[in-house]
Amino acid sequence: MTPPIDPVDLTARLIRCPSVTPEEGGAQRLLHELLTDAGFVCTRIERGGIVNLFARWGTGRTLGFNGHTDVVPVGDIAAWSVDPFGGTLRDGLLYGRGATDMKSGVAAFAAAAIDFVRDSPPDGAIVMAITGDEEGAAHDGTVAILDWMAENGEKIDHCLVGEPTCPNEMGEMMKIGRRGSMTAFITVRGKQGHSAYPQRARNPLPPLARLLTRLDGHVLDTGTAHFDASTLAITTIDVGNPANNVIPAEGRATVNIRFNDAHSSASLGAWLRAQGAAIADETGVEVEMRIEVSGESFLTEPGDWSALVAMAIGAVTRQQPEMSTSGGTSDARFVKDHCPVVEFGLVGKTMHQVDECVPVDQIRQLKDVYGEIMRRYFAH
Repeated sequence: MTPPIDPVDLTARLIRCPSVTPEEGGAQRLLHELLTDAGFVCTRIERGGIVNLFARWGTGRTLGFNGHTDVVPVGDIAAWSVDPFGGTLRDGLLYGRGATDMKSGVAAFAAAAIDFVRDSPPDGAIVMAITGDEEGAAHDGTVAILDWMAENGEKIDHCLVGEPTCPNEMGEMMKIGRRGSMTAFITVRGKQGHSAYPQRARNPLPPLARLLTRLDGHVLDTGTAHFDASTLAITTIDVGNPANNVIPAEGRATVNIRFNDAHSSASLGAWLRAQGAAIADETGVEVEMRIEVSGESFLTEPGDWSALVAMAIGAVTRQQPEMSTSGGTSDARFVKDHCPVVEFGLVGKTMHQVDECVPVDQIRQLKDVYGEIMRRYFAH
């Protein structure tokens, strides 16, 4: 009898692949070989220097999993107590960059899927869509996989994203949506001059300060049925003026908005531009605004799919997970245009930190949760 796949060992092997975005580092190749040997039909999808993987087992009703093998840089390597790419096991913890976010999630699902199709082949299909561009610009990762799927007639009926979702304990939270995210890069231009003769200049800084005060003081909303209130944060103010006797020609600021389903990026962008235009009219300065949208808010309405995942989580962890929309963005924002999507993964306390680590018991428990989701999904 073939022994079950050990998700802890697989996580360690993935950690030892130095796959800092955009480097593949051997992680995609490792999964490609493992899944091919297990009977999955694997396709390497490359775009913009990014390597992604699409792996399918079976046909018919399809359960999908989305995850990423790329990781953020290690930072100050001297601050680590272990090799960031060593996959070190110590005192019941597995250390390394990506241990939490999210090579453990990928390993847990791959291990559960391989065991599942080998031991109890379902009447249906399992797909793994693994990107190498989640931590980067994300233009050539999950989006490239979805584009390839559309071109090749591939379809997923329901999808699970394996990002860390639990704040403190395994099983306490799953995600059924995410807030949208957008950033406004603001430049206010006036006329440079001597600070002793301000009447000969047009100082852009008071209008910039007035604009930021208005934006910061505006209440976007008080929350919706499934989302907390939208937030606006001023993240930087830049002038670059080393002289104390010069009124600068321009000032710059950046504002980030995390928004719920009461808004769209288009409606918020129009509001931001209107505020900028009002300041320009009032003060005579020029206001330029460049807006970048990371993703729209979305919600997978609570129903059969989210309930199935919640029951599987509860069966393994003995916790009733909160269906949350908190946190930042994830690649679920792309998948939601293809099929219903929810997220569940580990406790994310150490992700992106020095000495990132995960309890090995959590990795094994996560494999059990994913296996239970598969059993329930194909039993219906």
